[in-house]
Amino acid sequence: MSQQEDNGISRRDFVGISGRFGLTSTLLAASGLGATLGASSLARAAEKEEKRRRRTTPKHVLRFAASGCNERHQNIQNSSQLFFTRDLEARSNGAIRVDFVDSNEACNEHDGVSRIQQGSVDIFSGSTQNSAIGAPYYNVLDFAYMFPSRASMFHFFYDPRSEKLLREPLRRCHDIQFLFTHCDLRGLMLGLKWAGKPLVASLEDLSGTRNRVAGSQLGRITMRELNLNPVPVAWEKTLDGLRQGLFDGAEAWMAAVAHAGMAPVVSQAVDLRFFAGTEHTAMSLPVFDTLGSDLQDQVMESAYTAQIFTHGMNEAAQTQVVGAFENPPSSTVFGKHNVRVAPLSDEIRRQAAQMCAPEFNPAPWEQWRERLNGWAGGIDVYQEIHGIAREIPADMAAVDVEPNRWWHS
Repeated sequence: MSQQEDNGISRRDFVGISGRFGLTSTLLAASGLGATLGASSLARAAEKEEKRRRRTTPKHVLRFAASGCNERHQNIQNSSQLFFTRDLEARSNGAIRVDFVDSNEACNEHDGVSRIQQGSVDIFSGSTQNSAIGAPYYNVLDFAYMFPSRASMFHFFYDPRSEKLLREPLRRCHDIQFLFTHCDLRGLMLGLKWAGKPLVASLEDLSGTRNRVAGSQLGRITMRELNLNPVPVAWEKTLDGLRQGLFDGAEAWMAAVAHAGMAPVVSQAVDLRFFAGTEHTAMSLPVFDTLGSDLQDQVMESAYTAQIFTHGMNEAAQTQVVGAFENPPSSTVFGKHNVRVAPLSDEIRRQAAQMCAPEFNPAPWEQWRERLNGWAGGIDVYQEIHGIAREIPADMAAVDVEPNRWWHS
């Protein structure tokens, strides 16, 4: 079943409506309709959106390649691409128009950086872990157990120190203007061959398994040290791999499984939290530089607003939509598909950290630490981010992290 059909509209209807009124206007309309989505209501709303967006002639039309961007994606994992688009167009009074160049099928997780580098798009979204294939400084976020919680991640991304540790090196090394991101921590999503097995309760239960890994080079180090035998597999091929039993599981965060439609082929979600999961949105720096200071300010304000939106909405979706906890109700994606969540204890995660994290096992990380430190101008980036992530209480709820404009000192 397609993702549009899940919401009461066929693929043919969706393609037909987007052909008449444009993909961007159709997506924006769909994101505002929610459960009332149907072909006739979508067509009316898309026409209204298109008329609204064409009232003024833009100074800049920015092309946006958003991996997996559809209305269902936004309702499950609110990584805010459509929210950002609507806010930026309104904030700039139409001086900036954002047009999506493709949707879920045409834009995959690995395309964004290469399209930015080729100049075929101006904005992209995707996980930083997969983006690291084309822009290796993104690996700076992927040291094992650098972030103890989602709250610690939001704390870092709002902090002005994220400029020198993440954003400035991305601009200098890769011509990428990092805008905003959702925050989660990756675990191991086990396929159907684990359906009849007891719930995972220890690292020994997982030792020797064979598992899909994203594009992050540092993620592979983590999994090797935990004896999880990482196998690089494109995100788009992961569902079939789990269905066919080609590997035991896949490292991912729980909302990613839900929004990608993988829940029917996942039997256990093991909450290892061993490295970051960050579905971010970024912009070509040369394009950003052409906007002028006033529009640049508006881009950053929209990014800040989108960061706050995804901060709150994605936290709510964890429990109300995904069911990322023990014994989720049938009203959630995990409850509906009988995905069992293996919560693990803090002690088990400490054991995992002692096996793979740089503070306890530095040798496997030395080459990458030296490389990333050099790109950052000689800063010990792991130690700096590790320290910032521990400035807040370990048990702080993510929703209690205070937003802050990170580009202001």
